Amino acid sequence: MCGIVAYLGKKAAQPILIEGLKRLEYRGYDSAGVALLGAGPIKIKKTRGRIAALEEILDPSNTVETLGLGHTRWATHGEPNTINAHPHLDYTGKFAIVHNGIIENYATLKTWLQNEGAEFVSETDTEVIAALIGYFYGQSDQDKQYPLQAGQHKFEWAVQRALEKVYGTFGVAIVCSDCPGMLIGAKKGSPLILGVGDNEYILASDAAAIVEHTTQAIYLADNEMVIITPEGFHTKTIQNVAVNKELKEIEFSLEQIELGGFEHHMLKEIFEQPKALATCMGGRIDLQNKRIKLGGIATYLRDLTRTKRMILTACGTAFHAGLVGEFLFEHLARIPAETEYASEFRYRNPIVEDGTVVIAISQSGETLDTFAAVEEAKERGARVFGIVNVVGSTIARATDAGIYLHAGPEIGVASTKAFTGQVAVLTMLAIELGRRRHISSGEIERHIDELSQIPDKIETILAQSDHIKEIAASNIDRDNWLFLGRGFNYPVALEGALKLKEISYIHAEGLPAAEMKHGPIALIHDGMPAVFIATAGPQYDKIMGNISEVRARGGRIIVVATEGDENIASVLGRDDHLITIPDAPEHLQPMLTVIPLQLLAYHAAVLRGQDVDKPRNLAKSVTVE
Repeated sequence: MCGIVAYLGKKAAQPILIEGLKRLEYRGYDSAGVALLGAGPIKIKKTRGRIAALEEILDPSNTVETLGLGHTRWATHGEPNTINAHPHLDYTGKFAIVHNGIIENYATLKTWLQNEGAEFVSETDTEVIAALIGYFYGQSDQDKQYPLQAGQHKFEWAVQRALEKVYGTFGVAIVCSDCPGMLIGAKKGSPLILGVGDNEYILASDAAAIVEHTTQAIYLADNEMVIITPEGFHTKTIQNVAVNKELKEIEFSLEQIELGGFEHHMLKEIFEQPKALATCMGGRIDLQNKRIKLGGIATYLRDLTRTKRMILTACGTAFHAGLVGEFLFEHLARIPAETEYASEFRYRNPIVEDGTVVIAISQSGETLDTFAAVEEAKERGARVFGIVNVVGSTIARATDAGIYLHAGPEIGVASTKAFTGQVAVLTMLAIELGRRRHISSGEIERHIDELSQIPDKIETILAQSDHIKEIAASNIDRDNWLFLGRGFNYPVALEGALKLKEISYIHAEGLPAAEMKHGPIALIHDGMPAVFIATAGPQYDKIMGNISEVRARGGRIIVVATEGDENIASVLGRDDHLITIPDAPEHLQPMLTVIPLQLLAYHAAVLRGQDVDKPRNLAKSVTVE
């Protein structure tokens, strides 16, 4: 992994590839490269480091080639260096490939190909795919078991034969020097989208690389490939069965992925949360009739009402949203629920009885572990629903039905508005199931009214950004933090710790506040920051006691409390800090309490000089194991 861009059209390919790669920088990478194809051999330029380093070795005046491939790589097989960077040539020099994913049987295939005379220059699994294509291309006139079909080009045939041999995940774009007017793409478990413009085509792993040129696209499904020429394109399965794909409108605009005056995408997305939540809830909350309308799963609501058990599965930030969802379903709908790491669910032997519903949560809809958990749950007979942000994504297509966040594109690697959107969707679903199962109409009205006020309440928290920056500045010299919460705010403590780790590289641990006494309290000394979520709720007195315990042991307190709390000052010292949020019912507080923690992490990272939008070693969408 991480980013693919390919172009075929009438314009110069090189500047379009570079611009597209820059649009994909947010996904994270350690090297970059391009392959350009015209009348002669394939030209490849690649280097370790940023796209700026790649631009330094390119001829900026190059307008010759109108076909090319571009790639940004996060190392999986082989260290991050120029040799292992993409694109890769095959041993015949005829084929260039860029690839996202992991080929699990590459070592076996590599040994076989070496015995057949293939030579390799890199340590990557990607070069094995290129070599396979080169091998089969040379065998195309001799293969009697799988002969060329009428009208089928042998380049196309060789790609099919090669991809049938590989096990694992891939999104690939390939060119052949014998076919300077043909581009082929294919996918399995890694996203690939074809943007269709005016006599031009852009193949990419993310719509962000396409939207400047066209908003019309097709989304390849697993085991599908697309063959593109100047005359048009056609799609088929890798097994050579024709597939008709519908052109779809890309849901976001170029303006939405620009910084728009903000210093970083993460800060922009934090501040977009009131609007994103209003959009997420718009059309779903009927304030006049006090009802929740969830069109994406409307036909399944009767089955959901009879659910005996819910399993929520996700990774990272989405897992924390799932934990909030677990509490919501049990509190509001009285349905037993549990949250599973998707990476664990897929490999153990989970119990999925009759009446179990599985909800998969993913911002990108492409998270490999979560997709694998979806497939495992379906195999075991569960009804599976998705909560995703990206329309047409793999998980959205794989689930029985689902609910889109409609939060707009999220460019920052550290997820922010997707978390609050996921919690909002889970809240609406829990309220609706509660209405159908046991909650009175009067209670439903109160829940809906309170939920509709959340976007405006977030605005008041965002106004404290400068104050939170001062708090961050007072504590960024500390390399170990604790985040502590109870009840619905325990998952928020986990999320706050994750955000600080992701972008500032400060070690942080999130815990249920009561668990602090069972070991972690031993860490507290000499001004160690402890972030408490101490908002109004049934466990308020308990967490006040936890704060006192930390202060007594020399910890520095940063507390998120409810506006108007007159007691909180009694447990705070001169060097402690207070952030307030508007009052809200406990089950809605996570959408509010997470905001100051997002800002705290953001400001800490900036003040420590870190690259907030592209933190080291992280990718926006984890499409490999």
